[in-house]
Parts: sequence; structure tokens; C-alpha cells
Amino acid sequence: MNAPVKHPTITVGEFYTRHSESLQIKPLTELGSGFERTILEPTINRPGLALCGFFSYFADKRIQIFGSAELAYINSMAPDEVSRRVMALCEYPIPCIIIARGLAVPDALIEAARSHGIAVFLTPMVTMRFINAATLALEFDFAPRKSEYGSMVDIQGMGLLIRGSSGIGKSEVVLGLIERGSSLVADDITNFRVMDGRELMGTCSELGRGHMEIRGLGVINVTAVFGVSALRIEKRLDLIVTLKDWQEIESIDRTGLEQEYYEILGFYIPHVTIPVRPGRDLARLIEVAAMNQKLKSLGYNSAVEFNERLMAAMQKKRDG
Repeated sequence: MNAPVKHPTITVGEFYTRHSESLQIKPLTELGSGFERTILEPTINRPGLALCGFFSYFADKRIQIFGSAELAYINSMAPDEVSRRVMALCEYPIPCIIIARGLAVPDALIEAARSHGIAVFLTPMVTMRFINAATLALEFDFAPRKSEYGSMVDIQGMGLLIRGSSGIGKSEVVLGLIERGSSLVADDITNFRVMDGRELMGTCSELGRGHMEIRGLGVINVTAVFGVSALRIEKRLDLIVTLKDWQEIESIDRTGLEQEYYEILGFYIPHVTIPVRPGRDLARLIEVAAMNQKLKSLGYNSAVEFNERLMAAMQKKRDG
């Protein structure tokens, strides 16, 4: 069950800096004017009803976009009426205004926006295409984020976060997994974000991407040593493995019937603890843990099956 998480907010200036190139937006008002305004909702609004004077349920927390329909309606009115309507619109705390299709902008709209410190942008993109692209960009910006100590790998399609205390051997285990064909997502610190409100995606910082720090060897370039297939930019998190010294574990689950979970950003991810002891092939054990979790996701649980067979054998012995 996913607990609700709070969404961040971004300013108009941040939105322009990040997406002006991909969304092809150019400022029509003074550059920087209104850039401090905050975008509170990750979607776009068409203010048709507001231009008609109906402001109940007006989505003033969203970016406002004017397409051909909105501008055609404005141009159908007398100049004095246009000034009154757009001034009433700009009195609300809207983040910014974007004009689609590269259409001509009425002077009254620019003047009203300037008087209230609202940025106006122009894009050549078709209205619906811009709305779709901007919504995707905003959803990425608004996605809740969190960093976790641990290395993340992709093992045959399963995303695993490997946790453990410093010096427990996480990097050596990850190297062993990469040698077996797995891909590195992040070393030491993994950054997570919520994707579409339904899954956690893990990645690493641009600076450290493709590199690992190995005690005694220093920093190595994974792709240079193992090839480009050893690197994965982003991966969904499916399982968390914690490496722990054998002597620090009070009790060990011998059957695997009780599933543990680890919470990140309100998502409860399956979690297993693997005891660390000299001579254990930890990379192989983690690989098996990944495949076992994959079977569980497909509806097969070997621990449950074994328990059912055991109970059936015990019942048969009692009946006999």
C-alpha cells in the first residue's frame, strides 16, 4: 500500500531554464520578470471559462495556455472588453501564460500581464502537443525524490538496491554481479523518484554515472572495463537486499515464509537480509534472491509451495 507523499514546487524561472529548449518557449515579456512565481500543480490549464467571466473552480495554480480558440474568442470582443477580461484573469496568482502556435498576442494581454508581474511566453508548438509535452516535463519536475545509501544494479530485468554498513563488501558484490552480466545503475548513493505515482525509479548523479569506488583500486570506469552493457541509466526498484555481518543478526528466517518490506517515499519494497560470512558467494546469493523475487511477482512462491508439501506429508503420515 502506497502512502501519500508531498509534491515539490518549482518556480517559473526554473521551468524556463529546464525546458525552454525542448518546449521551444521564448519570453514575450522582460526576461526574468515573473520568474519568481511558483507553479503549484504539474499540469496545464486552458482559461476559456475564465475569459468568459466564470472564475469558479479556476485552476489558477497551473500554467495557463492560450491556443487558437482562446485568442479567437478574445479577438471577437471590443478592445475595452478585451482589456477588462484579461485584466480580471491576471488578477489571479497564475504562474505564467504561454501562447501556442506562435500566434499574435493582443497588446491588452501583454499589458495586463506586465502590470501584475506575470511572464508571457510564446511557442510554435500546437496547443495539445505543447500541453502533452509540458505535462510530462512537469510530472518529472514534481516527482518526489529521495536518496538512499546503497548501490543499485539491474539483474536480468530486476532492479536491486544493495545496502549495508561501510566496508561490508557492497562494491565487491556489485563487481561480481557485473561480471555475471548485470548492469550498474548507481554506486554507493542511489537517487529515487516516484514515477507516475506507481513505481520507484532509481538512478545516480550525472557526475558519478558509470563509475565505482573500489577500496584498494580507487575509482574505476565500469563501461571502460566491462563494456557499455554494464551500465543502466535508470531502473525500477523491485527488491532491496541488506548485507549484514553474521554475528549481528539475532535470528535468521530459514523458510522465507515471512516477507519483509523497506519503505521509501511511501512505497513498501520487498526486502531480504543476507548474512555475510567468509567463503559465501554473495553475488550468487543476491542473483538467486533477484530471480526468486521475480518468480514471486509472477505468482509463484517456492517457500509457500514447500510449506504446503510439508503440511500435506505430515497430514498423510497422521492419517496413515
